[in-house]
Amino acid sequence: MSLVPMSELLVRARRSGYAVGAFEVWNLESIQAVIGAAEGLAQPVILQVGPGEADYAGMEDIAHAAIFHARRAKVPVVLHLDHGDTFERVMQCLNHGFTSVMLDVSHLPYAENVAATKEVARVAHACGVSVEGEMDRIGGGATGIDVPDDAHLTNPDQAVEFVRATGIDAFAVAIGTVHGFYQGEPHIRLGLLEKIAARVPIPLVLHGGSGTPEADVRKAVSLGIAKVNICTEFVAAFADTYAHEHAASDFRYNVPGVFLKPRAAARQLAEKKIRLFAGL
Repeated sequence: MSLVPMSELLVRARRSGYAVGAFEVWNLESIQAVIGAAEGLAQPVILQVGPGEADYAGMEDIAHAAIFHARRAKVPVVLHLDHGDTFERVMQCLNHGFTSVMLDVSHLPYAENVAATKEVARVAHACGVSVEGEMDRIGGGATGIDVPDDAHLTNPDQAVEFVRATGIDAFAVAIGTVHGFYQGEPHIRLGLLEKIAARVPIPLVLHGGSGTPEADVRKAVSLGIAKVNICTEFVAAFADTYAHEHAASDFRYNVPGVFLKPRAAARQLAEKKIRLFAGL
């Protein structure tokens, strides 16, 4: 297969009632784990690079590595900019061969968010690249919103207006999920999602998938979620496995000893998530 625009996968996913897994990648092992999991299950997949991963690996370096492996993959693969922080970052991704981008300026006033996202959609679509947009600030991470309340959730009427005004291909909903692991009991507003899905016809995206109860994920997918983002759990699969292996008395510092089991654990985590999202 090869690299494809994200809309090509997500329109089909929403229409058919499943979701595509989107996993943050930052190096060779993470790319191999995601694509290996997708190939093993014969499912499409999305490789995501956020500003943190780009700054860590170098945007050009991570793009070249992801594209090299995506083009050899036996399944369709998307390379997506997750939470792009500046217009310049988006343009950099377009120049490096990304097939989907997201400019996250949800911290700005609504009108400014619409104007900036609309401009990204105009430029990206001219390049054949899909665009994801976000209207509300999703909790967790550096947002300062640890427990999303009603004030931080998506308004269905405004969502319709935002999608129409910007021309985006996928819309990230704020329904109570958070970036990173939950600090308390998750409270996912599935009723709100149902209202949004009834009004917004394009594929919907669930950010903050790490730690979200499986039953809530299944229901969300049945209601129109076509893409689920996983970062923290995927990183933790690497880190926790490495820490466990490092603590063993027979641990040795060599490449197989350090990287093989963490990569295998990450692939296993990706497989579990892909099965969940695809209803396998």
